[in-house]
Amino acid sequence: MTPVAELTTPALLLDVAVLERNCDAMAQRAARHGVALRPHLKTAKSAEVARRATRGQGGGLTVSTVAEAAYFARHGFTDLTYAVGIDANKIDALHDIQRTSGARVTLLADSIEAVQAAGSRARTLGATFRVLLEIDTGGGRGGVGPHDDDLLPLAREVQRSESLSLAGVLTHAGHSYHVRGGTAIRAIADAERAGAVHAAERLRAVGIPVEVVSVGSTPTAVCAQTLEGVTEMRPGVYTFFDLDQVARGICGVEDIALSVLATVIGHNPRSRRVLIDAGALALSKDQSAAEFRSGLGFGLVCQADGTVPMPGLCVAELHQEHGLIACEGDDNAQAMFRALPLGARVRVLPHHACMTAASYDRYHVVEGAGSDVQAVWDKARGWHAGA
Repeated sequence: MTPVAELTTPALLLDVAVLERNCDAMAQRAARHGVALRPHLKTAKSAEVARRATRGQGGGLTVSTVAEAAYFARHGFTDLTYAVGIDANKIDALHDIQRTSGARVTLLADSIEAVQAAGSRARTLGATFRVLLEIDTGGGRGGVGPHDDDLLPLAREVQRSESLSLAGVLTHAGHSYHVRGGTAIRAIADAERAGAVHAAERLRAVGIPVEVVSVGSTPTAVCAQTLEGVTEMRPGVYTFFDLDQVARGICGVEDIALSVLATVIGHNPRSRRVLIDAGALALSKDQSAAEFRSGLGFGLVCQADGTVPMPGLCVAELHQEHGLIACEGDDNAQAMFRALPLGARVRVLPHHACMTAASYDRYHVVEGAGSDVQAVWDKARGWHAGA
């Protein structure tokens, strides 16, 4: 095993014990609600994480890129929901994934034009796909409203297609990321469920079969009081959690499984900053948690042997390959320099695990404060099937 101290930085560390705990907790929530868990692997993009997230489940995954679909199909995951509105130009690659791996890729659509274009291309290739109708339950990103007149014509357009078949409805309460506290998130979770179920009921009322009623976001999955009428949920970032989830009360700092290992490469007494070799590309410039909590900068700083934040320290500034750590109070700079000498290692807890992990091609797996890397896990990157 390689000691963490010997890793070249920046490096992505994943605490497997915290990962396992997070996966088990979400599986238990799904079981209590009587729904399937179809984890969204856009966060981890890793087969090893997927195996843990689907343990005891049906094995279905949610993905957000063709590269992820190809990667997970190669690793034996054959029930994939591609949860981004379908572009007909991606049909060839998705058909190739189905043809070569035996996987079933389910598409997402919210317009008649998209259905017609995708169906036409699939028919030319001799391909078939299942389709979920995207329902907007308040996020305003994509989808038709559960009460909209467009819903039934959209469903019938899928039914008319020779190459597409209707599987059901899907929604994502992305606006749950902009409220804090259980009461507010529970209200969104209930609206998410109610909207998706109402859309399904409207389709069934006119004789259109609906097998899948899919909802999903980590905040609503954690806070939902009931999922009556829902068949599956699709949370994703819960596998790792992050400061964004901590700030809105979804989890604690101790539930964050992901951190970036960096090396102290300089002291700047003029600006009272400690320089590290993890910048914007290693940490991302996402500051989503700042909507609810101050003092987080671009990430909290921990000693290399754990993930307990050092009091008063954060990554205050980012350049492409430089991070600048600052401390609260000008008089504390010398103490910070002593605590973080040149060559010292630190771990940085990210605001948004999905954004931070995306730049890396591997996870260095550790356990707690252990000093050794137990394994190296690969992951998907990019957008295209050859990535």
